[in-house]
Amino acid sequence: MSGGHSRIVLERALELSRELLAVAELGDMAAAAKLGAARLELLKSVAETPQTTPMNHRELLQEIAQLNVKAIGCLEHHRRRKAREMDMVSVGRRALIAYSPTRLQR
Repeated sequence: MSGGHSRIVLERALELSRELLAVAELGDMAAAAKLGAARLELLKSVAETPQTTPMNHRELLQEIAQLNVKAIGCLEHHRRRKAREMDMVSVGRRALIAYSPTRLQR
């Protein structure tokens, strides 16, 4: 793969990284997984070329990495929030069972 073509591929991977961050901020794990897989294929295709990485490619890769860290943080935040919500539902369910009128009749 030529240097010009690999730059185009990296720019597309950067676009996907930006899209991935946007869907991660919304908490859309399925869309994030699809975008991440598509981006991974692009990055693998660039990594398989036996060439030194030009400085301008490194800048693109650094920006992709930074966006990736932000997206992971957003997804982790949504995952923790969902886990807390599930815990609260469980607590509510137990309270409902404990204080329901049918329990008093037993």
